[in-house]
This record gives sequence, C-alpha cells and structure tokens, in this order.
Amino acid sequence: MTATSQQSAPATTATDRPVGVAVVGCGVISDQYLANLTRFPDISVIGCADLDLDRAAEQAAKYGVPNSGDPVSILALPDVDLVVNLTTPAVHAAVAMQAITAGKHVYGEKPFALTVDEAKTVIAAAGQHGVRLGNAPDTFLGAGLQTARRLIEQGRIGTPTSARATFATPGPDQWHPNPDFLFQTGGGPLLDMGPYYLTALIQILGPVARVAGFGRRAQLKRTVIEGPRAGEQFDVTVDTHVVGLLEFAGGQVANVTFSFDSPHAVRELEITGTAATLRLPDPNKFDGSVMICTKGADEWVEIPATGSAEGRGTGVLDMVRSLSDGTAARASAATAVHVLDVMETLTTAAAAGQTLAVASTCSAAEPLPETWNPLERSK
Repeated sequence: MTATSQQSAPATTATDRPVGVAVVGCGVISDQYLANLTRFPDISVIGCADLDLDRAAEQAAKYGVPNSGDPVSILALPDVDLVVNLTTPAVHAAVAMQAITAGKHVYGEKPFALTVDEAKTVIAAAGQHGVRLGNAPDTFLGAGLQTARRLIEQGRIGTPTSARATFATPGPDQWHPNPDFLFQTGGGPLLDMGPYYLTALIQILGPVARVAGFGRRAQLKRTVIEGPRAGEQFDVTVDTHVVGLLEFAGGQVANVTFSFDSPHAVRELEITGTAATLRLPDPNKFDGSVMICTKGADEWVEIPATGSAEGRGTGVLDMVRSLSDGTAARASAATAVHVLDVMETLTTAAAAGQTLAVASTCSAAEPLPETWNPLERSK
C-alpha cells in the first residue's frame, strides 16, 4: 500500500499504543532492522520509505508493513512518531532534518552526519522542534559488550589503563553490490567501522581528549566483485587504512587501526587493567563471549555473555521506551556526535601530522539491566 500525501502534525508519543515507526532507506541494512522492529511489541512499524519505490514496497511486503512510498509521503503519515534513518551517510543529516521538520523523533544509522558542524545544525533543529535524537551503533547494548562493561565495573581487571582495537578486512567491495559510498566521503574504514569500536571504548573508558594518527589508501580505484555491477570500477577518495592514538579524559590510552586494505580479516578489541586484560567480543555484534587473562596467568578464561542479544534495533527500542518514561536514550546523539568528533579530529590530525584536542565530550550510558527484555511490552 502506498502512503497518501497529507499534512503532518508534530509527533506525539502515545502511551496507550505502540510507538509508530517509519524506516527511511530500504537498503541492505534495513533487513536487520525490520526483522527486529516488527517483533518488538512496543513498536508498530507504520511505513517503509525509499527513493526507489519498488524497493520500499518490497521491504514493506516482506515484513508486513502497511505503507510504503517516498520519504515525503511516509513522513506525512500521522501515526509515525519516530523515523529510523537508514540512508547513506552523505544524506544522513538532510533526511534527519526532513523528519525533524515534520515533527518526528529521529534515530539514525552511523555516522551521525558527515561533519561536526552538520551535526550541530541537526541538534539545534531538533531542539527547536521539540523532538529527540538517537543514533547507532547500538551494539554496545548487546549482551557481549554489556557483560564486559559489568566485569570492568566490578573491578575484575583492576584499574583500566589502556586499550587496543583493530578492524581490518579486504574491504566491502568484496561483497557489497553497491560499495562506492563506503570508499568515498562519509565512508572509509574509519567512518564505517570506527563507530562500533570507538563507541564501545567510550562507553567503558569515557570520552576521548586527544588524538594523533596516520592514514593512507592502497588503491585509487576499486572493483565491484559481487552482484549485477561486478567488474565495474569506482574511485577511492578517502583513506582506506587509518591508525590512531587516543588519550581519554581519564588518562587511559588506546591504539586503533581501521583498514579496508588487509588480505585477511582481523577484529580485535582488548582493554588492559592493572590486574587483567579483557578481550571483548566483536563490537559490530550483540553477542559473543568475553575472555579474561589475569596478571601472572598464561591462559585466557571464557566468561559467557548474559543479557539481551536481539540485534539491530535495540537502540531504537530503548529510545522508544525512553520517550514514555522520560529517561535518556542510551544510544544518544551526544555520544554519536562525540564519536564523529573523534573521527573528524583524527582525520585532521593525520593530515596535519599533529596531536589535536577533541572539543566535544559525552557521558557513558546507563547499563542495561541483565533482565531487559525487548520482546515484552513495557506498558
């Protein structure tokens, strides 16, 4: 069913019905969101929107969503309270502004925007229109990373002192049918994968104060490997291998590497303390065991994760529940903008060969209770 055009009043979040959600952007990632959002009883997915109307209709039919159409028509639906913005990074801010102007709350995919200045414009508009903002990644709310955080807060590794993060693969051109945007402005391994690792570190160690870094790109052109465009070449306009040094406000230090230039996959995230080192699960996932190696020991011990691991959309649901009870959404705009600021400052520092201060800050979110259940109606 295609949405009919009509004027949209500012969104109100009723407590006697599920919160109405619209998904804008029906590309590859929308499957993971829609599969979960349509199962959460606190949420009613009202519409799917995309500039490609056939794609929007296909996703709506696949997940039993009653309306599909272009973004303007879906944003005009009066029962839509919150928009999940799954568009490409280059238009994240523009689509958010469109939804904000229509009086809708917005939860966006990462990165929050292309620049910090662009992000500030979005935040100011949300304040003017009285709507709230949330942003991916929400993987830090999954059982794996929540378990790691609990262990650290319980003192299992002593005082955290340092961290190491590595994400390296041959690149999404090996599997994505339309990988161009991941190698151009708004993409690259830092902006594409950095938010998962940086958000996890910031939720545990606190905000980043200073950064230094280096970057390079191994190829100026890439080739699409899979799908109908296989064999097509495209330009690479951002660094595809970035190395950074981070100093946190609390004094801890970390070295991070993000690369699309590795012949094999490496995904590592460790936090070292005075008493032990903790090996965290993949921060792009919601589950996975935590490994600990205590001071003086030679072996790693596995600690099974506990908590919810339902997947993408967890942050949307937490935001929906926060609209009802007045609490702060855990996958917050403040954290997302700080992560963007860290990445933007790191890029500038790498180009200038300098160590630069990060202007913004944020606070870690409240941990999720181990019993938090997305499949039970909260009201």
